Amino acid sequence: MNHSSYETLAFSQDGAVLTVKLNRPQTLNAVSSQLHTELSRVFADIAADSTVDAVVLTGEGRAFSAGGDLEWFRTITGPQLDTLFVEARKIIVDLVDLPQPIIAAVNGAAAGLGATLALFCDVVYVAEGAKIADPHVRVGITAGDGGAAIWPLLVGPARAKEYLMTGDSLTATEAERIGLVNKVLPASEVLPAAQALAKRLAQGSRPAVRSTKLSVNKLVRDAVSLVLDTSLALEKECFGTPFHKQAIEAFSKKP
Repeated sequence: MNHSSYETLAFSQDGAVLTVKLNRPQTLNAVSSQLHTELSRVFADIAADSTVDAVVLTGEGRAFSAGGDLEWFRTITGPQLDTLFVEARKIIVDLVDLPQPIIAAVNGAAAGLGATLALFCDVVYVAEGAKIADPHVRVGITAGDGGAAIWPLLVGPARAKEYLMTGDSLTATEAERIGLVNKVLPASEVLPAAQALAKRLAQGSRPAVRSTKLSVNKLVRDAVSLVLDTSLALEKECFGTPFHKQAIEAFSKKP
């Protein structure tokens, strides 16, 4: 895997454990066009890397990811929108199909696509002060980039609809209580704990660990196959509505 071909993702490798950092800390790791494109490549690249047996996904700085970059959303039109949604599908499918176990170390806020990336990981560790939300509806678009598939699997349809239709955020403690994430830890312990678990899994039987993940992920893959294409198509329609444009302006003015 050629790490130098990425500019908005940072990599470090310790033995067979690869740590991947979303690396736009000046924007709370908001997903720009470039980061979105790199995310649509990275999981397939990792899957093909025989030196990697486990992965940790985290954010640089004080956030995991604030979600889609609103400045980017304001300018997307035509062919760019088509590319966005081709990439959006590939990000989720490649993440679900990643053969190596992947642990999310949610070091700070995880919103929108940031939350989706974390929740599609195999295990999710969260810092005590972090909040998790999928506020797509608050910028006038469908929760289409994977949230509609993964939230119901983790917390059930009723809770999923409550949080996805309101865009309300959860504290780390509440997220753990309802089963959205695995474990809440002090901020300083989140990344080391995720890396320790990744190391343990990397040292296990490769075929046993990977085949177990594959077996459980049949449930996740079926949900993605059932929901993702529809939710992405509906989200794409929302981008052309006045509700989306008005909601972005209102959302961006909030403190």
